Amino acid sequence: MRTYRELFRTPEFTPLFATGALSVAASTVSGLALGTLVHSATGSPLLSALAMFGPSLAQVVGAATLLSAADRLRPRATMVVLALAFAVAAAVQAAPGLPVRAVFAVLAVEGLISSVGGGIRFGLLNEILTKDGYLLGRSVLNMAVGTLQICGYAVGGVLVALLSPRGALLVGALLYVATAAVTRLGLTDRPPRATGRPSVAATWRVHTRLWASVPRRYVYLALWVPNGLIAGCESLYVSYAPDYAGLLFACAALGMLAGDTLAGRFLPLRWRERLSAPLRLLLAVPYLLFFLEPGLFVALAAVTLASVGFAASLLLQERLMQLTPDELSGQALGLHASGMLTLQGIGALLAGSIAELTTPAMAMTAMATASVAVTLALAPGLRGRPQVIVAA
Repeated sequence: MRTYRELFRTPEFTPLFATGALSVAASTVSGLALGTLVHSATGSPLLSALAMFGPSLAQVVGAATLLSAADRLRPRATMVVLALAFAVAAAVQAAPGLPVRAVFAVLAVEGLISSVGGGIRFGLLNEILTKDGYLLGRSVLNMAVGTLQICGYAVGGVLVALLSPRGALLVGALLYVATAAVTRLGLTDRPPRATGRPSVAATWRVHTRLWASVPRRYVYLALWVPNGLIAGCESLYVSYAPDYAGLLFACAALGMLAGDTLAGRFLPLRWRERLSAPLRLLLAVPYLLFFLEPGLFVALAAVTLASVGFAASLLLQERLMQLTPDELSGQALGLHASGMLTLQGIGALLAGSIAELTTPAMAMTAMATASVAVTLALAPGLRGRPQVIVAA
């Protein structure tokens, strides 16, 4: 499968695409509103960073206990319930006078339950499409993320200005309700991909199988750590340029959109293998410019260029699917999503802590330097073409 026409002619891909797009729009508007609300209330770079990326920290708990549900629950019903739960959470966070502690308590619950959502959605994508269609399909979903983040952060900034952060959170809640409606009406009620009941024991049993493979282990680390460190840089946009944070986020999304379009649609296999490592470096190197505390236009250019490197994640996911049996695809992709989001939360925590002691610009430089070092350390384990695994 190599064309967008073939992709959107595939039954159920279009509604899955629509649910993902609405969910991204909802989380983008809500996240910017909440980060702005917490920054206004506390003035803390650390707390504002955690307000936007902190829920990712709870992913590690969900990944350790709930992730077997990604292959053992009915996908449509679970996705509807999750979307409605996020709508309720956004509405609660919009309540006037809600203490900051309560805001973070709600965020922790969101992070816990969202650990299942990524595995269900991307496992369903792997089920709807053929093996050779996964890369193109995932790239289109990522392109939707980039486009909706550009629009979401731009519109979110306007909504925050016009309606206040709490009003923008209520708009996010309505978008989550729309996500639930499209999921319920557009997707087929498919059976679970695996038998048995979800449990902590089942989660760890599959995690052990996935982690036992050395090639998969390198792929997971490359998906998680460099990405998480750069998310720490992104978490400081609000404190680096409070009046232009939405523009910085929009440019980062634009760069990601460009990279995913290039990797998913135009790169042949031989170039995907050659460019994977350079893209992982590109993700971090432009952030080294923040050591000079650049002005807005240079900062926007650096952020846009760096975000093209997020396409490396797409290529690594293709490699992961080549190394993983079909019956484990949901949990394998869920482990990727949860691990990535957990490391993004850790990255935000580290970056915010460094910024509290130094400056946001110095913290971004430190995180980018660490990302380059990790990428170089993992490079030897990612060389060569992966052998397709049909049984674990």
